[in-house]
Amino acid sequence: MTNARPLVVWSLVLLAWGFWSTASGAATAVVIYPRAISPTDSQYLYDYELLRLALEKTRADFGPYELRQSTLAMNQARAAEEIVAGSGTINIFARSTSIEHEASMLPIRIPIDKGLISYRVFLIRADAQPRFSAVRTLADLRRLSVGSFITWVDTKVLRDGGFEVVTGDSYEGLFKMLVAGRFDFFSRSVDEAYREYDERKAQLPDMVVENTILLHFPTTRYFFVQRSADGERLARRIEHGLNRMIADGSFDVHFHKHKDQMIERAHLKTRKLFRIPNPYLSPETPLARRELWYDALAGK
Repeated sequence: MTNARPLVVWSLVLLAWGFWSTASGAATAVVIYPRAISPTDSQYLYDYELLRLALEKTRADFGPYELRQSTLAMNQARAAEEIVAGSGTINIFARSTSIEHEASMLPIRIPIDKGLISYRVFLIRADAQPRFSAVRTLADLRRLSVGSFITWVDTKVLRDGGFEVVTGDSYEGLFKMLVAGRFDFFSRSVDEAYREYDERKAQLPDMVVENTILLHFPTTRYFFVQRSADGERLARRIEHGLNRMIADGSFDVHFHKHKDQMIERAHLKTRKLFRIPNPYLSPETPLARRELWYDALAGK
């Protein structure tokens, strides 16, 4: 019993510091991002390598850091819950933005993917290509059903855009639902579609990337942290690092290194372009900072 009070006091000190620890007299930022549920899912490697580079850019100004995955695997909805609750399992994650997300969590408003996620191509069943090749108008496209994860912002945007949306509650399950004919196409960003096809073509040989249509709605992905003193401190550091990368060109180097091959495979300029609005995009989105955004049709 004599040690109970010191232990309680020390626990409170650790809680107050949140994810910040001390090492050799210098504050070390412990940055934890979510482990993906699917073992074949590599879609976040780009994001968290970008995060590491931003942290490294700020080492001299903000001190050392430790970047690691969470012990528990979690989907995006669970990750958001952990961030809002401040549970300690993670303290940052990357996801598509919306007004709702930006109200409950603190966004770092620099587009991780330069807005590439705004440009959508489709995963379809191979035998369905003639139906998509025959599409001439947005009304034609709306006659085809689309699959989406139940908690994604995409689901709301597509429904509001006039599409019949079939939802699933499993990321991997959506690919199987597509092949089973539960819906006609799975809307994915340019870089997601080809990577997902490559990773699953052996298991799902009937799934291909549709080759004639490009759907656009304005959106992007941000890093999100908790709305707290610790979250604000971490956000300042990462925003500083990302802006430094933009200024010295290393952000674009990272982007083109990881994205160019997929962009080239998508042959965007030859596709039929259809646009729908995104009513869930915050008015605080930094659209005026043109250096933050990739123009897929201009190729820059």
